[in-house]
Amino acid sequence: MTTPADPTTRVDDQATRADEAPRTPGLAGRSALILREIVEAYVATGEPVGSRTLSRRLPVALSPATIRNVMADLEESGLIFAPHTSAGRLPTDRGLRLFVDGLLERGTLTPEEEEAIAARCSAEGRSIEEMLAEASGLLAGLSQAAGLVLAPKSESPLRHVEFVALGPGRVLAVLVSEDGTVENRVIEAPQGLPPSTLIQASNYVNSRLGGRTLDEVRRVIEEEIAAHRTELDALSSKVVEAGLATRSGGVSGGALIIRGQARLLADVTALAQLDAIRTLFERLEAKETLLQLLELAQQSDGVQIFIGAENRLFETAGVTMIVSPYRNTREKVVGAIGVIGPTRINYGRIIPAVDYTAKVIGRLLG
Repeated sequence: MTTPADPTTRVDDQATRADEAPRTPGLAGRSALILREIVEAYVATGEPVGSRTLSRRLPVALSPATIRNVMADLEESGLIFAPHTSAGRLPTDRGLRLFVDGLLERGTLTPEEEEAIAARCSAEGRSIEEMLAEASGLLAGLSQAAGLVLAPKSESPLRHVEFVALGPGRVLAVLVSEDGTVENRVIEAPQGLPPSTLIQASNYVNSRLGGRTLDEVRRVIEEEIAAHRTELDALSSKVVEAGLATRSGGVSGGALIIRGQARLLADVTALAQLDAIRTLFERLEAKETLLQLLELAQQSDGVQIFIGAENRLFETAGVTMIVSPYRNTREKVVGAIGVIGPTRINYGRIIPAVDYTAKVIGRLLG
């Protein structure tokens, strides 16, 4: 896939003057330019940047002394800080927030990139869980962070179930819910399975739907099979059980699917950071956290960005979450997708990728 547009597009050296600097509430032109350069250097390298380096990077001619004065004002305003006694500065969470809200030049996806994302997320021949896991892994790769997807909890009764032969040893289970959601599950089956077995399995399951959800149908059938109160033969029973099985991390549980956790640990340089990441993972696994994540996603029509300790969901310093809700065809929020990574994540690259992936998932879920 082509790399999405770089968010740190430089201001044209010839066309920009100090009085044409970005207009950001609370910041004068020079202050906005210098804060943006500090943040962009931080995103690119993770290292503090000093006045001499800034004087070479800035698209306007400012002396190191002038830059130091502006940096002092930014530090006093709580937008940058000195990690140690050197002259270099890094952005605070507040400075990053100001950058994201007012100074960030967001990239865009090319048609080829959009097509590649849609192809990777395609649900054809895969269950919803598998499609969502692929989307999570896709964002993890794009962001070099951890990708996450909050899967929708399916509470709609099943309307129809059908088992279709795909080839030797493979059967497609098609589950259609009353709300119009269609889930395709590819399951393993014995070689040489006769068509009559799949017809018998489909008829048996459909005769027991009766307004029941997937979990309810599965429990009823499991009880019948265990008590030998079913006309199914051994092969048909295997097909039914595999087709209705509750998958690990599946949609029916409204689970959180995470890929690329190891990338979060790549930037860990201190034991305290390692403990913070471990705590983050523990909170991600908590059911209460899943509900809070969905609640946060429902509060916005688009991408939301939570930076460092300002994120009331995790309150983990040094970590950013970029998340977007995805909706079904009735515009109801049914889940969320995004990434969790270091605060120096490439915001301009990831925001459009998260936004577009959420739209793709919504279309695929129907």
